[in-house]
Amino acid sequence: MKAVRVLRYTLVSIRDLLISAGPIALLAVGLLVLAYWWLDPNPPKRVTLATGPAQSAYDEFGKRYQKALKAYGIEVVLVPSEGSPANLRLLRAGKADLGFVQGGSSERNANEESGIVSLGSLFVEPVWLFYREEAAKKIPGGALNSLTQLQDLRVNIGARGSGAPGIMRRLLEANGMDLAKMKVTRLDQTAAAMGFLAGELDAIVFASAPESLMVQMLLQTPSVKLMDFTQSEAYSRRMPFLTPVVLPRGIVDLAHDLPPQDARLVATTTSLLARESTHPALLQLFAQAARDLHGPAGWFNRAGSFPNIERTEYPVSREAERTIRSGQPFLQRWLPFWLANLIERMWLALGIILAVLLPLSRIVPPLYQFRIRSRVFRWYGQLRDIENRLHAEPRNAVEVVRELDALDDRVGRITVPLSYADELYALRNNIDVVRRKALQEPVGAA
Repeated sequence: MKAVRVLRYTLVSIRDLLISAGPIALLAVGLLVLAYWWLDPNPPKRVTLATGPAQSAYDEFGKRYQKALKAYGIEVVLVPSEGSPANLRLLRAGKADLGFVQGGSSERNANEESGIVSLGSLFVEPVWLFYREEAAKKIPGGALNSLTQLQDLRVNIGARGSGAPGIMRRLLEANGMDLAKMKVTRLDQTAAAMGFLAGELDAIVFASAPESLMVQMLLQTPSVKLMDFTQSEAYSRRMPFLTPVVLPRGIVDLAHDLPPQDARLVATTTSLLARESTHPALLQLFAQAARDLHGPAGWFNRAGSFPNIERTEYPVSREAERTIRSGQPFLQRWLPFWLANLIERMWLALGIILAVLLPLSRIVPPLYQFRIRSRVFRWYGQLRDIENRLHAEPRNAVEVVRELDALDDRVGRITVPLSYADELYALRNNIDVVRRKALQEPVGAA
């Protein structure tokens, strides 16, 4: 029984404390809800990534990003396209959230683009000019080493909407050549490769990373040669978006010594671009995936060279810059992504809310004390009225005693925390003092 009473007093104390702190708690919840709505910390579960033609390097990398973000519960929807210019159009139109774009793909000044940011340069995309050995017999020397030698050959420069035609147009114009006077086709990669292997084309051009399945296949196909850009340094000086690179001897297949000698090439740098409105947490995840996918050494770069944010055409996303420089956030190493992301994006708001609520929380103890004591003190007013009537009308002492007994009975049923029991007993003592005074009054005294 004693334990039940103690539990009852404890529950009463907790209830009163909760009621006293209720307004502060409601304010805190309201501020948290407002901050959550304003900051929108959790990213959407679905994002679109513009890639490229089937079996291209963009298509292959898109699948890798898709797999990487699936681990965080994010569905990456791949949007196939003709290539970089098409990806840029999709980004501008809001039909894709992110996309792979080659350097030099935009006709506009990148600084004038609005609403598009870069997550860094990911890899180089060399211009691969493959030609058939048989077709090269028509050329003095039996090998291609200059773009001017393409004048009388059947050349596929890539499908409209891809990056290769634009690059080739600039390269050919730099050599004083007119596309209109050349035997040029603009087939997509698969159709062009089939026509090339069937002997319907003499040369074929790709602007792609070495991860492209088409590039890999042609590099290992007998009777197919890769043009050596002997003037690669000159091209890079005339066209800032190009970089001279070297395909090392044996990098394709050491056992078969492919290629049999170093090949000089010119290359663009491909960046991962995003709409500025894309959720920051998604940009962070893509930047983390970029570190994992493009950080290792490759055919044209040493480990850690990519992703690179030092030389980009577009403004770099702050999320991407922080992730690429610092790696995975500390909290994500120990907590699930959703929780780490929530804390990371809400901590500032939580700090502000705490700064507001801490001063307000100081009123909770006085409010709690007032609530408990008022439960006792409000009966003093009734006791004072009874005592005043006793002085004014002593003859009514019997009636006053009955009122005091009723008051004492009601006060006895008041429940207060044990720490405030002394005030309750003080009230009952004061009731008893007035009762004794009333009993000392002579009945019917004038």
